[in-house]
Amino acid sequence: MAALVADPAGLLADCEAILLGRRETLPASHAYALAELDIDAPHGDGAVLDAMLDLAHRVRVTWTSEEVALESIVSGKTGGCPEDCSFCSQSSVFATDVKPQPLLTGPEVLEAARSAQEAGASEFCIVYAVRGPDERLMENILELTATVHEHTEMHVAVSAGILTAEQAQRLSDAGVVKYNHNLEAARSHFPQVASTHTWDERWATLNLVREHGMEVCSGGIVGMGETRVQRAELALELAEFRPTETPLNFLNPRPGTPLQLREPLEPREALHAIALFRLILPWTLLRLAGGREVALKDLQGAGILGGVNGLIVGNYLTTLGRTPQEDLKMLEDLDVPVRALQDVL
Repeated sequence: MAALVADPAGLLADCEAILLGRRETLPASHAYALAELDIDAPHGDGAVLDAMLDLAHRVRVTWTSEEVALESIVSGKTGGCPEDCSFCSQSSVFATDVKPQPLLTGPEVLEAARSAQEAGASEFCIVYAVRGPDERLMENILELTATVHEHTEMHVAVSAGILTAEQAQRLSDAGVVKYNHNLEAARSHFPQVASTHTWDERWATLNLVREHGMEVCSGGIVGMGETRVQRAELALELAEFRPTETPLNFLNPRPGTPLQLREPLEPREALHAIALFRLILPWTLLRLAGGREVALKDLQGAGILGGVNGLIVGNYLTTLGRTPQEDLKMLEDLDVPVRALQDVL
């Protein structure tokens, strides 16, 4: 691998031949070498990072499409989660300013879904801050899913933690098309992220989701103290599972959490992560998610042109995002088409 890192031009040419010439996925050796490149080293008329982003864009267009898919999320249950994920202000373990809220009602969720559809989103994800759903929560999920299906054209996705096989089947039967359960971090780094559950428990839930006919949505958060190599490790673990969608979040340090003092990634480091994930996961819907405004700042357009083909629009679970109109204007300025509603599946 040292030889690959020492020859950025040769490495990128190899990756291009594999991904675009042979339409194959990268071997681990190339993935780890890409992670360790000096992104500021000269390359052609620019730097290595520029070449990586250019290749990532061409891979995205070739393997997926030029379109960007928009999704809106709503917190069906906010706060009071018993897990100790070190990045999360919804954990009851930490002294944060996020307090437990009651479950959202059907009218509240329907209003959010209709607003998201009017703003151009094609998918609506209901997110619950829980270890996993109990029966009361399952009933709420099924009721809200039916409401959104009845009154909008939106496809419903759900994120509700660790599932049993019986729960996965009920969600699938209700028409939930996609289930989100992020691995969050590479297996080697996960013990520094959470201790109340394991990486393997998350992996087991993803297997259940796939076995019961739902699409798998799984990604992670970068900027939690992991190395670049561990980012490649996470992407390779995801590649083994081959999720339909990969949300890429950037740490937005939350007051009261163990990671509150960690500085957000610098924009060029965030762009490197985007290109790295696209090159390792060429088929996936790579969706920019929480923290993108903090990490990328004014370079969000560069991320779109560097391999991204999805955005979460509007606000996130406990943090504010840009308005959907701002994102739509950015995509218009970049001349990037938005995926039409009927083309989602």
